[in-house]
Amino acid sequence: MRDVLYLTDFSPIGYVECAQRYRYEAARQASIAPDNEAWIQLNEGQALQQGLAGLAEFERIWVLCELHLNETWHALVEPPREGMAKLGIFATRSPHRPNRIGMSCVRLLGIEGNCLHVGQHDLLDGTPVLDIKPYLPYADAFPDAGAGWVDAAEEQIFSLELAVEAAVQIEWVGVHAGWDLLNFLKVQLRTDPTDAKRKRIVAMDDGFRIAFRTWRVDYRVDQAQSSIEVFAIASGYSTADLLEGAADKYQDKAIHRAFIAQSCNEA
Repeated sequence: MRDVLYLTDFSPIGYVECAQRYRYEAARQASIAPDNEAWIQLNEGQALQQGLAGLAEFERIWVLCELHLNETWHALVEPPREGMAKLGIFATRSPHRPNRIGMSCVRLLGIEGNCLHVGQHDLLDGTPVLDIKPYLPYADAFPDAGAGWVDAAEEQIFSLELAVEAAVQIEWVGVHAGWDLLNFLKVQLRTDPTDAKRKRIVAMDDGFRIAFRTWRVDYRVDQAQSSIEVFAIASGYSTADLLEGAADKYQDKAIHRAFIAQSCNEA
């Protein structure tokens, strides 16, 4: 054991800008979020832009970051497989780590000045970026390597289908509220679509409901066919919440009133 405890301080070289803001919006792994896009804005005045020379030729990059929303860590965590016993933190990719360092292999879509445009990511808006490295297939890919419990517990992947009414509602929310509900659903329901421990999901009489900010999405799960049918979008506000004069923390209640009025007119 070393006699001296060395403490190392890291300063972010930049920050992530993207639509995903809260933990429940993040993909569990970048690979299951092919449509996610983000910008990594490097700090000004540190010659960091020069450090990007030659990087544009790479298709993928490693992003090392700080998991800034996590305040605690756990020695044992539940793996993302139903019915499995807890595992040691170092045998998982859980974000609740002693040192809250994350790593993500993302697609590099382009570089503009000191900004990197990336895709297929599992990052959140405001994530501090600690380092960027090129992904090297010959050094970083070992497809035949054993993967412990991951190999032993095959993950079920679900397809997503939209009922006609739900598709219309999702488009309406995108146009009027600016939220990409479809991408959120693809990321969150592709795996573990009934996992209420990790996601904002509740069971209902006719299926399940997942929350996205102030919106709710109703869906049914067909385990045998590995498919999901999204059949309705609803407001997360109650009738009392939407009364004129009620507090409007997120400044979006007018949009919800219009959504409900539009839905009633089409019914």
